[in-house]
Amino acid sequence: MSSLRKALFYRIDGVVIMLYMLLVVIGILAIFSVEHRSTDTTIIMMNKTYMKQLMWFGYSLLFGMMILLTDSKFFSSFAFLAYTIGLVVLVITIFAGVDVKGSRSWLGIGSFRFQPGEVAKIFTSLALAKFLSLPETNFKTLKHRLIAVAIAITPALFILLQSETGLALVYLCFFLVLYREGLPNIVLIIGIADVALVLATLLIERKILFVIITVITLLIAWLIRTSLKRRWEPRIFLGGAWLVCILFSQVAVPFIFKHVLQRHQIDRIYSMIGKEVPDEYDKTLVSGEEKKGNSSEYNVLQSKIAIGSGGFWGKGFLNGTSTKNQFVPEQNTDFIFCAIGEQFGFVGSAILIGLYISLMLRIIFIAERQRSVFTRVYAYAVASILFFHFAVNISMTVGLAPVIGITLPFLSYGGSSMMSFSILIFILIRLDADRQAMIR
Repeated sequence: MSSLRKALFYRIDGVVIMLYMLLVVIGILAIFSVEHRSTDTTIIMMNKTYMKQLMWFGYSLLFGMMILLTDSKFFSSFAFLAYTIGLVVLVITIFAGVDVKGSRSWLGIGSFRFQPGEVAKIFTSLALAKFLSLPETNFKTLKHRLIAVAIAITPALFILLQSETGLALVYLCFFLVLYREGLPNIVLIIGIADVALVLATLLIERKILFVIITVITLLIAWLIRTSLKRRWEPRIFLGGAWLVCILFSQVAVPFIFKHVLQRHQIDRIYSMIGKEVPDEYDKTLVSGEEKKGNSSEYNVLQSKIAIGSGGFWGKGFLNGTSTKNQFVPEQNTDFIFCAIGEQFGFVGSAILIGLYISLMLRIIFIAERQRSVFTRVYAYAVASILFFHFAVNISMTVGLAPVIGITLPFLSYGGSSMMSFSILIFILIRLDADRQAMIR
């Protein structure tokens, strides 16, 4: 190995590597714990998912080594090209994707399948970092802000057309990156207001909500009546806000629930807010008894039982009854956190959450020590993606968020998930190793 490569390995961030390895090992052990049976004669059984996850970890390390040996300028130079290729593959997936549980978000080559939307998160992170680091980019202008937003959400639009709403929502995390780079506070306020308006639309009858929005608008108009008389801008703004709220609540939300979301996703959202699905959104037209049997409440209920049964210290490794007896659905993927909660209790869950928080804080620390805008933006993109997956996955396992198929980074079983998160991390490590250089 040349002296240059030796120097490179001295510059890589050992803390991120250590946290990454710890989380992956915990994930493989968690998958092993829910699959292992007392009748198994050996732990090396290639048909088990924990062995497949171990294999994907090996591939990830191989890719990681290749990334570490790549010139850091490569990722900046080919960011836009990789992003374009990613969009083309997403479009191909719309028409040629393999149907998995009602979603056409997978491409299959023989027995091998992968999810292009997972890989596209890497390309989107690189493209966004490249655009914001260009010398001619002025993020204070509306034009460049709109271009940055378009780069972030275009893959999500294609993924929505694949009927994979959960993965598409992940791309909202890039707004955290844009906020760090100078997106106005008003955008964050509007986003929070949109969420509140969606909840109001689901909880309140639309006719009544129309009246409430109108009354609130009139009340605001009365309070600022002096300004409305003197200037025309407040009148246009207030009238426009009223129109947008009405169209959003009366047209946009119903359209999304009728034509974009799938029935099981609608079930999960209404289950979270404790209401029955209205007849207008009942796409399957099944009987009441079938609705009860297909209710997503069962998934979350079993998840809560498993986590709650772990108590403070947990039942011990390989002693989880709910997870080992497969009462918890998707326990290797979406609900892998249940295995930790049941076997290691509150203490184990807190330690795992602490590891994730430590990793994200370390990545933010890495971002802030960069001289390169490209690396800083990319680092924040990685932290934002990890935060979104981590927060949503754990929230949905304890009933605080609807179950939308978001994996827990490095723990949930899946080759596409393991590879994409690992590549995100190793690219960051490689870029950080050259933090003394100005990478545009």
